[in-house]
Amino acid sequence: MQPQAYGQIAPRILEFVSKTPAIEPDTPKATRLEKILSVSILAIVAVTIICFFSVIIATATGVAKSGDFNRGIWPAVFTLQYWGLPVAFLLLVLLLVTNSVRRSKAAKSARR
Repeated sequence: MQPQAYGQIAPRILEFVSKTPAIEPDTPKATRLEKILSVSILAIVAVTIICFFSVIIATATGVAKSGDFNRGIWPAVFTLQYWGLPVAFLLLVLLLVTNSVRRSKAAKSARR
């Protein structure tokens, strides 16, 4: 058996992909609360990572030696770095709970 040329395989793959639905028709869409939680989680994690790297860079440049971490924006940076990931984790748990409640309600209504 000889291998097929790529020109013959590509139309078959495109035909399969176009016939396969991306989302099942009866899958409920995300609510506004779930979208807000998702964006909030992403934003908090991003800000926390930025704060983490800013502290690393500031320490490498000598800000810690001069004692500047106690004034200016640095206390807020440390607070965001300290509390950001735990808050994002709690929001993630909340998102999972709201998503599972929504899906279970949808499944119950679909059975009826």
